[in-house]
Amino acid sequence: MEGLGRLMQNVNYIKHLKGVFLQFSKDNRLNPTHISLYIALFQIWNNNRFLEEFYINREEVMRFSKIGSKSTYHKCIKDLSHWKYIMYYPSHNPYKGSKIKMFKFETSTGQALVHNNTKIETSSGQALVSINKHIQTIENNKNINKLDQPKNEKEVIDFFKKENWPEIEAQKFYNHYQGIGWKVGGKTKIVNWQATAKNWIIKAEEIKTNKTQNPVSQNQDNLKTTKNKNYNEPL
Repeated sequence: MEGLGRLMQNVNYIKHLKGVFLQFSKDNRLNPTHISLYIALFQIWNNNRFLEEFYINREEVMRFSKIGSKSTYHKCIKDLSHWKYIMYYPSHNPYKGSKIKMFKFETSTGQALVHNNTKIETSSGQALVSINKHIQTIENNKNINKLDQPKNEKEVIDFFKKENWPEIEAQKFYNHYQGIGWKVGGKTKIVNWQATAKNWIIKAEEIKTNKTQNPVSQNQDNLKTTKNKNYNEPL
């Protein structure tokens, strides 16, 4: 759609993307949908020659960002505006699109309003490769930092039953790791609780086997004393 407002200057395609992705990596409020939406808006901004303000078409933005839900779209674009990645001016006129103003992320001091326009000196292909790598990196970091644990004790019991393991071991396993925050040794985050449960069962079987191989004699008199008792020793 036709944009409005003044043209921008000193908008460097790569520097801007590096700056905004650096901010993305520090912002735990964002999810991949926010990032996809921002990239769609950035592309439309680019198509409008980096106008200070420009109009958008919701269907076009949703198609570019691969967002299928209107409610998700509205939530994410309002989030981006509230968090100062963009300025969003919603339109309630069905014949007129909403207005967007982008923020500049090239500087190390944070966001600054973009006031001028410049030519893009790099290819969009290179930028898209960089975008995809950044999105994947952010998603991977979230998965790494995510603490894997069951929803509740029932989920653990159901898993143990599926594996034909004793229910009492499921209860022991859940209570143990629930008490230490689902960390191995109380320090390292559990990456896969099902795998940890298997190790738990293996250890339990080893303990059971050791007890079977070294039974305590039922005929042993635990109160029996030696014949050569030294009664001068203190009790």
